[in-house]
Amino acid sequence: MVEATLQIVLRRHDSTCNVSRYYVLAIEPSLYGEAALVRAWGRIGSLGRQRLDLYATTDAAGEALEVWLARKMRRGYAPAASEANAADGAIHPDMNAPTVVLP
Repeated sequence: MVEATLQIVLRRHDSTCNVSRYYVLAIEPSLYGEAALVRAWGRIGSLGRQRLDLYATTDAAGEALEVWLARKMRRGYAPAASEANAADGAIHPDMNAPTVVLP
């Protein structure tokens, strides 16, 4: 059974190409006790799209999350700014790890 919720928020911004996107990866419990990898993406300021993939264990969902995280980092997505820097949209240059939000 999945108990903790894990959420990683990524952003990609390139003003020269008019790109301003977000990607959220989260592991949440499903109604039947399985682990669900929730992926949400879209243009910043829009509702975007969402997809839910079910896995038998939290470990399997975690492995899938790591694969998607690596894929998005290669595509230019970076961890979202912390709450303190969110107002100006700045991303701290020394931030190596993605933003993780636990309940």
